[in-house]
Amino acid sequence: MNRETSRVPAPLLLPAALGVAFLLLPLVGLLVRTPWSQLGNQLAAPGVGEALRLSLLSATLATALSLLLGVPLAWVLARSRARGVSVLRALVTVPLVLPPVVGGVALFLVLGRQGIVGSWLDDAFGITIPFTTAAVVIAETFVAMPFLVISVEGALRAADARFEDVAATLGAGRWTTFRRVTLPLVAPGVAAGAVLCWARALGEFGATITFAGNFPGTTQTMPLAVYLALQRDPEAAVVLSVVLLAVSLATLLLLRDRWLGRGAA
Repeated sequence: MNRETSRVPAPLLLPAALGVAFLLLPLVGLLVRTPWSQLGNQLAAPGVGEALRLSLLSATLATALSLLLGVPLAWVLARSRARGVSVLRALVTVPLVLPPVVGGVALFLVLGRQGIVGSWLDDAFGITIPFTTAAVVIAETFVAMPFLVISVEGALRAADARFEDVAATLGAGRWTTFRRVTLPLVAPGVAAGAVLCWARALGEFGATITFAGNFPGTTQTMPLAVYLALQRDPEAAVVLSVVLLAVSLATLLLLRDRWLGRGAA
């Protein structure tokens, strides 16, 4: 690449540096103010282990559910030529821009005991979803699945459709083609989307506290534990925040090095 064309224009350097400082200084401040000598004691405090376990479990279940529902949905968005697909795509991505608290309210109105579906579940089967661990998984899936759908749809659009055409020419059915040709082609995109989905689910707060509540051992995930600790023990909140920061950084490193490639630009 030509050195002249790769140089950053001088007027962009200052705002770029300010942007980096704006994004990194809060993280540096978090690390500086972390009571490292109390790290072990804070992590061993009652409820911290349960919150971490529930966070990891619910994020993993939400990612599995997102894969089950999101990969077929991404295929429809990428391959279907039916009218209204663009409208469907817009609706699917609404949770990306919707305030999570509003998402929690919407889930409550649908799946609550008086909700559109929740009242039927309660009357017919005696199933109540809000304020349970299942509600945590549902809330996290609602806000995180669009990340996976967008990633997989992009991978499907970038994949060479000629391989699918060849498989169809050789007599493979649509399901066989999808399973043995399409999925291997887009596997890196699916994996990357799953990691993004898992990370988003792990950090979910607004929809979770609205739809599932904040009950230790049942619905209290790490973000909720951080919020609660900030009110009564700021040092504990800092320690829990550092744990989430470490998990987030590890996720990003895994995403870049394993699936996006170290040389990706």
